[in-house]
Amino acid sequence: MTGGTRREYPSQPLIGVGAVVVDGGRVLLVKRGHAPLLGEWSIPGGLLELGETVRAGTEREALEETGLVVRATQLLGVFDRIVADERGAAMYHYVLIDFLCEKRSGEVRAAGDAAEVGWFTRAEAERLPLPPDTKHVLELGIAKSRL
Repeated sequence: MTGGTRREYPSQPLIGVGAVVVDGGRVLLVKRGHAPLLGEWSIPGGLLELGETVRAGTEREALEETGLVVRATQLLGVFDRIVADERGAAMYHYVLIDFLCEKRSGEVRAAGDAAEVGWFTRAEAERLPLPPDTKHVLELGIAKSRL
């Protein structure tokens, strides 16, 4: 828990930041080691901390989970991620802000709440069971990185 923030059944939406790191036409993904996406591949990221800008938070989370120093460049999108329980109550509610990031330095390694980390081509990422908004932002990041 960051700063005492309750992730499960929060009292308000939580702000999450994500780093879409593209290098050589491949995108960097992490396999989550904790709920709500335990065991699933996703964009490196996490909760924004109090007093932190969204770009700084994105860069910090990328470093914490992947070992890479990155620079957050273009905003790729803002997405809602609401996971309801069997009664329809919001068990998780995130507002996700994703940035295209340039790799600056470091060696890729899984850390923080990432159980694994890996580079994926667009075709490989498309075959993963990712939410539609995640697939969309990955495609957008790969396309913008070529410009």
